[in-house]
Amino acid sequence: MRTLYPSISAHRQQWLQVSERHRIYVEESGNPLGIPVVLVHGGPGAGTSPEHRRFFDPERYRIILFDQRGAGQSEPHAELADNHTQALVADMELIREAVGVESWLVFGGSWGSTLALFYAIEHPGRVLGLVLRGLFLGRQQDLHWLYQPDGGAAQLFPDYYREFLLPLDGDARHLLSRYYRLLTSSNEVARLQAARAWAIWEGRIATLLPRMDAESHYGEAHSALALARIECHYFVNNCFVEENYIIRALDKVRSLPAVLIHGRYDVICKAAGATELAAHWPELMLQIVPGAGHSAFEPGIIDALVKATDHMAKELAQA
Repeated sequence: MRTLYPSISAHRQQWLQVSERHRIYVEESGNPLGIPVVLVHGGPGAGTSPEHRRFFDPERYRIILFDQRGAGQSEPHAELADNHTQALVADMELIREAVGVESWLVFGGSWGSTLALFYAIEHPGRVLGLVLRGLFLGRQQDLHWLYQPDGGAAQLFPDYYREFLLPLDGDARHLLSRYYRLLTSSNEVARLQAARAWAIWEGRIATLLPRMDAESHYGEAHSALALARIECHYFVNNCFVEENYIIRALDKVRSLPAVLIHGRYDVICKAAGATELAAHWPELMLQIVPGAGHSAFEPGIIDALVKATDHMAKELAQA
């Protein structure tokens, strides 16, 4: 079974001004002359980490990581104004131009898979290929699965779901809009309590086996605020796209080499979404990983992703 590549440091870091309000963090590592690859992080709002560099062979890849608007090291932190899908797609093009590459491999997981597909649909000529993980299609049924009491996640984790509802006094009615009011409240205590409950709910159900530090890790105030506020902002706005947009626009990307890795027991993004995408995209290489949930850092998912990036490197080197 493959494991992550050894830890490496970024050799270039910059903050790119993408609007009057937003500056986004961009870094590069690996081989400056290698195959360009851009990692699109999840959430939205989760940000990148140094561990994300390790999915790629640093001898063969020029590794480009960035934090989306309001996330990670981007500024302003957890900012919702001027933060929407179309802006993020445009930001990726600004990054590509700023780092001076004609086209790149696009690697994205969870919401990152959504944004990677949005970008590829808009700019297919700039995409060498796609490596996707934990597919999220951003449809109402996907949000219902994760957030509603009769959705799959709540049915599988009823105890965690009850704690998720505590900021709403245990009432799941109009859940997203009521959470949004709390997360944008001027009451700092209420805002933080809601953010921690939101982030902990997601973190607790991200892995097949329980993560013992899930509450302390995902409940850290700074990261929880960005994740909860930005996710809720996108979800109350239907991810700023028409329903089922990705499926309907697939013809624009079907010619691209693409791999999708999905955990069999992914509770955050149900595997049925991955199989539905594959049914509409016969050329897609879909791998359902047994004994894995949603997290990119479960052993089976790591193995599949590292093998996928190695395979892509070989294929692109021969192209």
